[in-house]
Amino acid sequence: MKSRKNILLMLGIVFLQGFVFYGPISTLYRESRGISLYQIFLIESISWILMLLLEVPWGHFSDRFGYKKTLIVVNGVFFVSKIVFFTADSFNGFLLERIMLSVVFAGFSGCDAALLHASAGEEQLDKVFGQYSAAGTAGFLLASVMSSFMITSPLDASSIDRTGFYTIFPYALAFILSWFLKEMPQESCTETPRLRDSIRKAFKLPSILGLVIAVSLAREIFQAVTVFLNQGQYLKSGIDVRWFGILLVLMQGGKLLAARSHLISRRFGGKKSASAMLIFITLSCLLLYYTQSPWLSIIGIFTLSVSMSILEPIAMSMENKALDNIDRATVLSVYAMIGEIFAAGINPLIGNAANGSLQGALLFCAGLGVAAIGIFSISSISKG
Repeated sequence: MKSRKNILLMLGIVFLQGFVFYGPISTLYRESRGISLYQIFLIESISWILMLLLEVPWGHFSDRFGYKKTLIVVNGVFFVSKIVFFTADSFNGFLLERIMLSVVFAGFSGCDAALLHASAGEEQLDKVFGQYSAAGTAGFLLASVMSSFMITSPLDASSIDRTGFYTIFPYALAFILSWFLKEMPQESCTETPRLRDSIRKAFKLPSILGLVIAVSLAREIFQAVTVFLNQGQYLKSGIDVRWFGILLVLMQGGKLLAARSHLISRRFGGKKSASAMLIFITLSCLLLYYTQSPWLSIIGIFTLSVSMSILEPIAMSMENKALDNIDRATVLSVYAMIGEIFAAGINPLIGNAANGSLQGALLFCAGLGVAAIGIFSISSISKG
């Protein structure tokens, strides 16, 4: 039983939750409230550990009690977390906000994808996942543009605070929309799935397990290059700091192409499309390593960003199509946890490479890309 209503509501929810008006100045916002960079990273580390611990229990909860109930709870916590963020003025306040986000992200993981799968059906799954990814990007892109009108000066604390205050309202609306979701009967369980069996099932699909690991490596490359290393690359190639904001909008705009990812996967197949995106990500890192041209630098980062935005929904679709409906959210949460474990191990290595030099970090990211291609290629040979 499909539900177009659920799809539209989920697109609306993720679009509204993209409206993080403080996104472009998130570090500056926290620093204006007296939080140091060290404290920011310490809070992030605590949050990461909590997410790992909560992934599988949340997935198990979703399969037992239904996806609608789970999404109502997590969207409610998401909404309250924005109030906590706006009122926070100490380490403990921002730590509480991040703890709440750990609950939210672990709850969303697998549950949103499982509900979309039940609502869309196999034939429309690629298209819907692409639209879902693009809707969140569109919200963030629009919020990034709007936030520039809210901030009169980086030194004006009231205008910085304004971005946190106005972020509360779209999250409140997203929470309200959650109540109108329709539970999908075939996805609800009358009997609690055995957690042990769900974990075993996750490891019985080596091709999907390889995909999960490859995508997690690609995701860390994307995060490292587009968030931390891009500014150094821009400066190295002679791009003025005044253009950084416009480049951010350009990169976010490119991610909207995720909405058309289903056309690529239908034309070439999921495995070939995923392999191609992993190759493009790796080649982008190599281009950035070798070039000092401003245009080639922009092209490299843009290609990486677009490739990752296309890879994500294709991977989500491949994972969902490989599973049955009995404990879908639980198994997806297991996969998310595996990906996060790999990411947690990779992050310090990228940071260590970046401490040496920008070039070293980019070369290391290219090496991760090669590893991702190899892992995915080998695992794809399996029919599991």
